[in-house]
Amino acid sequence: MTVFQLLMLGASAFFAYKIYEHIQTLKDPENIEQEDENTVPKRTAEAFSTFDSSSLIDKGDEAMSEGKLDKALAIYSEANIKAPHDSETVFKMGYALAKQDRNDEALEYYKEALELDKQNPFIHQAMASLYRKDKEYASARMHLNASLSLDTENKITYYNYGNLLVDMKSFDEARDMYNKAIELDANFKEAKEELQKLQEDI
Repeated sequence: MTVFQLLMLGASAFFAYKIYEHIQTLKDPENIEQEDENTVPKRTAEAFSTFDSSSLIDKGDEAMSEGKLDKALAIYSEANIKAPHDSETVFKMGYALAKQDRNDEALEYYKEALELDKQNPFIHQAMASLYRKDKEYASARMHLNASLSLDTENKITYYNYGNLLVDMKSFDEARDMYNKAIELDANFKEAKEELQKLQEDI
């Protein structure tokens, strides 16, 4: 998945990484220990006792924006302990893992997030991106279809679907997907560029 796709997915998703202006006034959570890079942090509910889950999510987003993936994962994990069964928090834990190429672990959190919010098309998109990365094209296609069934007007879904179909060498279908993305946004530069590449390959 390209940097553009990641950014656009984040921008369009329900759980976009939004850093609030007031976050600068918050103190850094204490006692964030160095985590083993192959484990998800496990902490007690009292570890950040002065912070509510919303503030922790903001701090986790800030750490993500700074590329501090282990720290972000630790903070999201703490937020999940304070306010369990929140699809946004669970998704962000998966996203932090996916950014570290820990795809199997990320998928487990995405699946949990989907169980908590079955009608969210963006979780399907994120899962499709991981499956595509692992060349599990059938699963990626299934989740993109599910995303489209929930939201037929998301240009990013069509764009990502086009990229998947190129990988699958289904070029005619890929053109259709890129064209649909452009129909939704006539200024969609990346979709136009990919479509042009396909036209040049004819």
